[in-house]
Amino acid sequence: MIKYSDIRKKLEFERKKELDDQLAGFTHYLHSPQEYSRENYYKPFEDQLNGSRLNKVEETALKLPLKWDVPFPPPQKPKFTFIDLFAGIGGIRLAYQKEGGKCVFSSEYNKFAKVTYEANFGEIPFGDITKIDEKIIPNHDILLGGFPCQPFSIAGVSKKNSLGRNHGFLDETQGTLFFDIARILQEKRPKAFMLENVKNLVSHDKGKTFKVIKKTLEQLNYTVYAQVLDGKHFVPQHRERIIIVGFDKERFNGEESFSFPKLPEPKRTIAEILDPETDPKYTLSDKLWSYLKEYAAKHKAKGNGFGYGLTDLNGISRTMSARYYKDGAEILIPQPMKANPRRLTPRECARLQGFPNDFIIPVSDNQAYRQFGNSVVMPLMNAVAKEIVKTIREYESFSA
Repeated sequence: MIKYSDIRKKLEFERKKELDDQLAGFTHYLHSPQEYSRENYYKPFEDQLNGSRLNKVEETALKLPLKWDVPFPPPQKPKFTFIDLFAGIGGIRLAYQKEGGKCVFSSEYNKFAKVTYEANFGEIPFGDITKIDEKIIPNHDILLGGFPCQPFSIAGVSKKNSLGRNHGFLDETQGTLFFDIARILQEKRPKAFMLENVKNLVSHDKGKTFKVIKKTLEQLNYTVYAQVLDGKHFVPQHRERIIIVGFDKERFNGEESFSFPKLPEPKRTIAEILDPETDPKYTLSDKLWSYLKEYAAKHKAKGNGFGYGLTDLNGISRTMSARYYKDGAEILIPQPMKANPRRLTPRECARLQGFPNDFIIPVSDNQAYRQFGNSVVMPLMNAVAKEIVKTIREYESFSA
């Protein structure tokens, strides 16, 4: 038996960051050699490494059982396949693996998110989705994508307006990434898809943006369902997101019996996710705490709602954002024995999003805050996954 950790050490993954897409091809190949062409996916990597060493590793890995010594290895007997677009750190992947799904392709642009993803799944995502030919993506049952939300979020729109920049579908760098999802759907025709975005997507540009998205998906001959769901039913955080689900009409004829999950009563509290002791570095300095109080008082006098959020430990928090690394203002934890509150630790942020405690956090605190702030409430995604998988199974069983 050969361990995945031995392979990455042997091939010096840490020193080959400039070869991310070739390494991505190699790790994808190890996960699914039957789906991937060796020539297409990591031949360029072989040209820049000792070819005989790579060949030996490949031969050994494919002849012997490969031990995926990562926290979340692929299922040995998968029940369905999926792809993970705009994968982030893998929150949606986790949700679908829990239902027996196997990821056959992943893509993520951010280099630090890739580090976290690889540490947990033993797979390096491919990079820029706009440069990936949809024809090379393996066939799959479900397409998943938490496409970038900055062009549609309230904060993102405000920032772009202040800079005089376009937003939504006019944003040339992020808004149009939805259309990369559309071209993959058109080419690969998965049975179903699930997309996730901020609640504000529904109202962006007076509803025109969402109308374009829905119309595009329907023109691809998918039946579309959409609903705003709140993560507070699973974690102690108010986090509303629009979930868009679709089923291929060419397979289901519009006769699938899908409904969004019935959410349990919210009972979680912030106190449940906190560590009993934390490093003093997470306590706000006197200077920062004074600044946040003065900032809040200034905006309160103007009638604005801006300000820090001192969290009720027996309640739930505000929505954690990617800016949490700056000052932690939206979720501050009171400390009875100290004058100043503290921010959450990265591990507590992981729990706030429903990630298990064995999820590895291999990056700096600042990067971890960004990553969890950009991620999803994993148990909420899992609840949707259950319904999608159930819908597919029930229809296929009925029509068999």
